[in-house]
Amino acid sequence: MFNILTKNKISATGLAALSADSYTISDSHADPDAIVVRSASLHEDEFGASLAAIARAGAGVNNIPIERASEAGIAVFNTPGANANAVKELVICALFLAARKVVAGAEWAKGLKGEGSAVGKLVEKGKGAFGGGEILGKTLGVIGLGAIGALSANAAASLGMRVMGYDPFLSVQGALRLSPSISVTEDLSELLATSDYISLHLPLNDSTRGLINSQRLTDCKEGVRILNFARGELVDDRDLLDALASGKVAAYVTDFPTDAQLGADGVTALPHLGASTAESEENCALMAADELKAYLEQGVVVNSVNLPDCKLPAKTGLRVCVVHKDIDGIVAQITTAARAHAHNLFSASKKGLGYTVLDVAEEADTAAILGIPGVLRVRVLP
Repeated sequence: MFNILTKNKISATGLAALSADSYTISDSHADPDAIVVRSASLHEDEFGASLAAIARAGAGVNNIPIERASEAGIAVFNTPGANANAVKELVICALFLAARKVVAGAEWAKGLKGEGSAVGKLVEKGKGAFGGGEILGKTLGVIGLGAIGALSANAAASLGMRVMGYDPFLSVQGALRLSPSISVTEDLSELLATSDYISLHLPLNDSTRGLINSQRLTDCKEGVRILNFARGELVDDRDLLDALASGKVAAYVTDFPTDAQLGADGVTALPHLGASTAESEENCALMAADELKAYLEQGVVVNSVNLPDCKLPAKTGLRVCVVHKDIDGIVAQITTAARAHAHNLFSASKKGLGYTVLDVAEEADTAAILGIPGVLRVRVLP
C-alpha cells in the first residue's frame, strides 16, 4: 500500500487512477511514499525517509526544491502539456485585453449604476476613453515554443496574426507542432523589433530571470504590448513600470502580478488563472497519477525533471531500482553488490543523477548496494 500526500486540492477524477486497493490518498500523511502538489511551496518541508517521488500537477517546478530532492534520491515529476490548452485560451483572451481597454471600460461602466434612463447616453459619451486596436494583421512574437507557446502561436496565426517564434532549444518535434505560417528566428532582437505583441512562454532560471529589461525594451517597437503567462520574474519590475510610464510599453497583461504592478496604468493583473479550469486540473492530476503509478509500481520514469526517462519491460522477478550519483564505474559496483543474477539491466543519467534498474530472480543485497559511495536510494519492487 502506497501513501500519497496531497499538498493542494487535487482533482479527485484525476487521482482516481490510483486505486484504493493500492493507494491511500490524504492531505495529512506524516511519512508519505509520494507527494502530489500544484502551487504549494515545498521549500520549507522536511522529506521523510519513505518519500520516493514528488509529482507537480503542472509544468513549472519552482515550488519544489529539486536539488534537495535529488540529493535524497527522490524523483521529481511534472506534467508538461497537461494544462497547455487552458493557458493557451487565456493567452488568446489576454491578446484582446491588451489590444482593447476591456477591463477598464467594464469597471467604468459599473460606476453608471443608478443613472437610470441616462445610462445609454452616458455610455455613448464615455466610450471614447476606452478605444483600442485590432489584432488582425499585427505581429505576435512568441518567446518559448514549448507546449503552451506552440499552441498560443498556432491559435494567434489562425486569428490572422503574423507570428514569429524564438526558442534556442526548439526540438524537431517542437518545430513540427508549429503552423507552417509561423516563422522562427534565432535572433531575439529581431523578434523584439518586429513584434506588436510579445508573449512569454519560457521557464524561469538564472539565464531568463529579468529577460525583459530596459536593454531589451529598447529593441522593442514603441507601444508594444507584452503578455506574461510564464513567470513574473521574467520581467524586470522597475524597467517595465518605467516603460509603461513613457509609453514604450502600451499594455502589460500578466498572470503573475507584483505589488508594484497592481494599479499601475497599462497593467492588467490576473490572479494566476492560467491553468484554473476544471479540465486542466483533471488532466494534470491524471498525468501526475499515471507518472507516480508507473514509478512506484514498475520503476518506470516518464516526465521527470531530475531522473532520465526509463521505459522498461514487465518485471521478471524482483525489480531493484537504484538512484545514484553519476559516477564512473558505479553501475558495475551496483550489479556486483546485488549478489544476484540480473535481467533487463537499464542505466542512464541526467544532470549528474543516475538511475539503474535490474530485475533479479532472488533477493538482492540492498544493504550492500546502499553502502556504495554515491548511492542515494534503493527500492525493491515485488
